[in-house]
Amino acid sequence: MYELSRHLRHFNRYVSLTGNQQPLLATFNGCYLLAKRTTFILKRKYPVKLLKYGETEFRLKGKDYVYDLVQDTEVVKKPSVKIVLKQYIEGVGLKGDVVNLPRNKAYNEFLLTGLADYATPEVLEASKKLKKEENKQATASSPFAQLTTKYLENFVLSIVMNKENPWTIQPWHIRVAFRKAGIQVPEHAIKIPDKPISGPDLSLENRDFVTTITVNGREKANVRCRIHHWSTNPSNRMPYVRYPGSIKTEPIFEEDAPILDNIPLIPLPKEKSDF
Repeated sequence: MYELSRHLRHFNRYVSLTGNQQPLLATFNGCYLLAKRTTFILKRKYPVKLLKYGETEFRLKGKDYVYDLVQDTEVVKKPSVKIVLKQYIEGVGLKGDVVNLPRNKAYNEFLLTGLADYATPEVLEASKKLKKEENKQATASSPFAQLTTKYLENFVLSIVMNKENPWTIQPWHIRVAFRKAGIQVPEHAIKIPDKPISGPDLSLENRDFVTTITVNGREKANVRCRIHHWSTNPSNRMPYVRYPGSIKTEPIFEEDAPILDNIPLIPLPKEKSDF
């Protein structure tokens, strides 16, 4: 601090003697002054006394310099930025959509890369034309449609069927299996194989077939479904299989084999080490 004040006094003397009006930074070698926009909002802890009649000023006491911190603008959460997408971005929006994103993400991932523009009045007006073009091209039905299809295609759906009573696979069986897995699928969006699958038949145990799920009436996802027989009698249940979704099994229908080969299985979890 002493060195900086000494340099400033030298600078003032230099300007007054030479008349040189060079910028402050030009007079320092290796010294940089960085401006920081830091604002603290304070309030007095003790109210200042009022002036008496006839007084024009008074000396402040020590307690008059005690303040309470109201707000530190450095830690205030910055508002999100409104941008207009210039193309379809999976999981974010369609071409011409106006979205709100965190400042850093919007700037680094979208504005700098040219994927979006700030939502100025001119850009908002142009976004209406982009929306019309997007509707004609029909890239995706929604920002999350392709994410949904990818999630479903990486999912092994367990179809639990009764081991004692006769049954035939129907769309509502698939709907119930999805619901048990925490996924809501309407019955009209489910397409099961044309050939019937009936049981109980232990030759179908842990064998796969393909069900097609339609998302938003446009995107389609092929889901691997695996049959598992269940009995209410504990002694009559099938042996326990660890990580059944990670084991490759035979398809029920041979024509489903090429589709099932392209559907990934659930990866095995990493074993925890004792060290």
